[in-house]
Amino acid sequence: MISKEQPCYRNVFGVDVESSTKLNNSAKARMRNAMYDLVTTAFARSDITPDDHDPFLDRGDGLFALLRPIDRVPKTLLLQSVVPTLARLIDEHNACHPADRLRFRAVLHAGEVHYDTRAPFGETLDIASRLLDSPVTKRALRSITAPLVLAVSEDIYQSTVRHNYDGIDPLNFTTFMTKRNSTTWDSGWLYVPTHARPAFIEGDFASQPSVTS
Repeated sequence: MISKEQPCYRNVFGVDVESSTKLNNSAKARMRNAMYDLVTTAFARSDITPDDHDPFLDRGDGLFALLRPIDRVPKTLLLQSVVPTLARLIDEHNACHPADRLRFRAVLHAGEVHYDTRAPFGETLDIASRLLDSPVTKRALRSITAPLVLAVSEDIYQSTVRHNYDGIDPLNFTTFMTKRNSTTWDSGWLYVPTHARPAFIEGDFASQPSVTS
C-alpha cells in the first residue's frame, strides 16, 4: 500500500483524442475502445506489460499511463518504440475504420506523483495535462496530416531527447511555451513521428522567455 504522504516517481505518458466533443455517445464508446486498444497494443509491441505501469488513469477522451521507473522501460523506449508504433497503429485503424478515424495528441513527462484513495494527483500530472491540452499542441495537430503529435516536457527534453540516443533526433523537436497562469509559462517540445522536422509553430513563441516545467 502506497503511503499518501510519500510521492512515487513515474514516467507519465498520456493521450487525448482530437475533436472528441463532436462525437455522439455511440461514437464516443467506439472511440474509447479503440483508444485503449491502440495504446495497449503499442505498449505490448514494445514489451511493456500491465505490471510495468499503474492502471490507466481515465480522462474520458484520453488516458494517462503512469509507468514505474524500471530498467526495462526507460524513457528512450517510449520515444524510440511506443510513440512511432502508436502512430502506425492509428494509421492502420483509420484505414480499416474510415468512419471512425482517430488522431491523437500525446504527452511525455516524468516526476513525483502522489496517491490517495481516489486517484493519483500532483504537479507532475498538472504539467502533463497542460502540455497535452495546450492550444499550441492542439493547433500543431490541426496543421499536419500525421495521426499523432507528441509534446514532451522540458525535463524530458533535457534528460533524454537532447542526448541524441539512437532513434531520437533532437532536431526533430520544436520548442514551444504554454501559459500556466497570468505570470508563469510552461515550456515543452513538439514532435511528429516522421523524419520531417515539424514547422507548425516556428516563431509563434520565439519572443517568450524560456521557462522550465
